[in-house]
Amino acid sequence: LREGASKDEAEWHERLWRLRRQNAEERFRLAKKAVKVGHASLALDLALAAIHEDPDNDSVRRLMGYQQFRGGWYTPFEVERLRTGHVWDDRFGWIRKSHLARYEKGERLCEGRWVSADEDARLRRNINQGWIVVTEHYAVRTNHSLEAGVRLGTQLEALYRVWKQLFLCYYATEEQVIAMFDRRATRWNLPRHRITYFRTRDEYNAALRPVMPGVEQSIGAYLGNSREAYFFADDGRDERTLLHEATHQLFHESRPVHRRAGASANCWVIEGLALFMESLRREGDYYVVGGFDDVRMVAARHRLLVDEFYVPFATLTRYGLPQLQSDPRIATIYSQMTGWAHFMIYHDNGRYRDALVAYAKAVYDGSQDPMLLSRLTRTPYAELDKQYHEFMKKRSP
Repeated sequence: LREGASKDEAEWHERLWRLRRQNAEERFRLAKKAVKVGHASLALDLALAAIHEDPDNDSVRRLMGYQQFRGGWYTPFEVERLRTGHVWDDRFGWIRKSHLARYEKGERLCEGRWVSADEDARLRRNINQGWIVVTEHYAVRTNHSLEAGVRLGTQLEALYRVWKQLFLCYYATEEQVIAMFDRRATRWNLPRHRITYFRTRDEYNAALRPVMPGVEQSIGAYLGNSREAYFFADDGRDERTLLHEATHQLFHESRPVHRRAGASANCWVIEGLALFMESLRREGDYYVVGGFDDVRMVAARHRLLVDEFYVPFATLTRYGLPQLQSDPRIATIYSQMTGWAHFMIYHDNGRYRDALVAYAKAVYDGSQDPMLLSRLTRTPYAELDKQYHEFMKKRSP
């Protein structure tokens, strides 16, 4: 409400907010009904619409993992940090409030003693002695700079929040999801994901060469054996690769994964969802993922509509990872997998979204059944092929 508003304006403003709060409550009631009949994606869409109408809706805020503290909404991790005398700073991350002024003056606390920022950087040039930036869901080790580690941690937390909402039923049981919407306590035993962020590509290559043949051709990697993602900061760093590999990490570490996931069938969904999450970006106050103007979707439409390249569902679902990697058309197939992921998530207002999440969960559990996706969507592959073509044509310029 603008300053100096009239009595009538204030009254209309109050009436509008009362209606918006009622609208939010009604959407949340519908969300609870949707989740109980197995439509978790629709339920989350309704919950997000509710919080847009009423940012202080207690039910939705708690569903999203927030609680009220000192006049604001915070996660339990943030509350614990604040209670122990820490504050969040966009340059230094979570830092004791009593230390912030010294950090702003260029001092750093290193191994229990105060040193200059330059001395701190010198002492941390080796990655093993690097800074460790801890955020709610990540531990980032870096020898680039404290500030770079904080920026990376912040970016990864944004990815985590969006991924967690999109793929809720991947890591949560049906009972846990229903409990969330009923405001019953739900325990999560999700790990803090480890990231190593090298100052240079040469350091990245040297560290990974013994365990990753061909590392020189990569610009980021997630290694399941070490349960850690690796990136570097200098020339060659790629934001999309970072999001891609970090998405693999989330799928691999948020629940047990079969060692042969995607080995002889269904590997497209493993790569397709990582390709989809590459498109994450911030637009104003919102994070957006997907869209037909994304560079990979532009390529996917061109391959389909101009080059007339297409591998049918009945064929590509039979591809295991070795077959995909040895196919000379792999780059073009990757474009199609991006298109498929968008189609499965957005077609017909998310008609297949829950089926896609169930499919991904089964594939990571080790399913090698190439007919699985057809059964989960209750749609023959030939019909999915037809719908995909129509989906891409409708959005073509």
